[in-house]
Amino acid sequence: MQLDFPYHFDGRDRTAETSEEEHIRDLIEQILFTSPGERVNRPDFGAGILQLVFGAASPEAAATAEFMIRGALQQYLGQRISVQEITADAVDATITITIAYTILRSGALTSATFTLGGGT
Repeated sequence: MQLDFPYHFDGRDRTAETSEEEHIRDLIEQILFTSPGERVNRPDFGAGILQLVFGAASPEAAATAEFMIRGALQQYLGQRISVQEITADAVDATITITIAYTILRSGALTSATFTLGGGT
C-alpha cells in the first residue's frame, strides 16, 4: 500500500493508504498541477500546465500541453509508468487531458482524465 494524496487520516485515525494504481494517478496529478519553481529544492519539478489555463484554448495549446506532459512524466515517472497516449482537447475555456499509461510493475493499462479551466 501507498500513502494517499492529499495527505489525510482514514476512519481509524491513521495515515490513509491507497492502491498502487491510485498512488500513481496521484503522482501524475501532482506533476501536472505543480508549476516549475513551486517546490523548494526541486525547481524543475512539474509540468507547468496551469499556465495554459490563462491562455486561449486552441489546438496549439492542446499540443503544447501534450508535449509538456509527456516530458514531465518521462522525467519523473519513467521508472514507474510507460505513457501510451496523451490527448489534450481544448474546448472554449477548458482543456481536458487524458493520459493512457501502463504501470510497469503490474503491466496494467489504465488512464486518467484531468480538466483545466472552465470553472472546474
